[in-house]
Amino acid sequence: MGEALRVAVTGGNRGVGRAVAAEAARRGHRVVIVARRPDAGAAAAREVGAELVVGDLSSVRAVRELAGGLADVDVLVHNAGLWPSRRELNEDGFEQAFFTNHLAPFLLNRLLEDRLRRVVQVSAALYVTGKVDPDRTPTGEDFHLVNTYAGTKLANLMMVPLFAERWKDAGVTIDAVHPGVLRTDLGSRPGVRGLVLRTMKWALKPVRMSGPPVADLITAEGTGRYFQVRKEKPLKPKALDGPLAARLWADAEKVLDVP
Repeated sequence: MGEALRVAVTGGNRGVGRAVAAEAARRGHRVVIVARRPDAGAAAAREVGAELVVGDLSSVRAVRELAGGLADVDVLVHNAGLWPSRRELNEDGFEQAFFTNHLAPFLLNRLLEDRLRRVVQVSAALYVTGKVDPDRTPTGEDFHLVNTYAGTKLANLMMVPLFAERWKDAGVTIDAVHPGVLRTDLGSRPGVRGLVLRTMKWALKPVRMSGPPVADLITAEGTGRYFQVRKEKPLKPKALDGPLAARLWADAEKVLDVP
């Protein structure tokens, strides 16, 4: 057994996050589950042997409050994500998925970077279909039932090499991982469409299988990489668009007011 680290998992009360939290705890790490709902969060924390920090990634205010409650964290696992069924703006005026999936992890990274040793970003292979228009996507003017999710995951993934470069002399590392196509509630829909999706998902791998490949990266050496399950893969060209990545980084710094 290696060194026990203090690992915070956002959205750790259900789905992939819960599987990751359970696996990290099983490996001897001190796990902190971040969850929006105190009741669900407390139940999950008891079952996996973790601590609970109640917080969410819905707004700048909420993320700053959450950062204040994450003291002495060695590893941050960004798992919480949103696949919206309609365009909704948060209290800051951002399309909610763009904020939760992209800006919130960016802000947490910047607020906690002096405390962290490692960041693991749970990603999605669907990023390859994503598009980001920095003038329209942040406010959801180009909202789409599928493309919005894919675009926000693309934007988030484009930040990984930039954070790796920023932190290279500070000893903080970051990697991203797509844990597989799994049977989760992400993207669930009501009505007939929802029934079709739920039926299709029964053919997918159970969510518990996401725990090991993500937990592997908690103690892995390396930075700026992308994995599909346990295999390192080169990022597709659209995720390596340098000018767009630089624009998204600069825009995030400006709207989030981080130095």
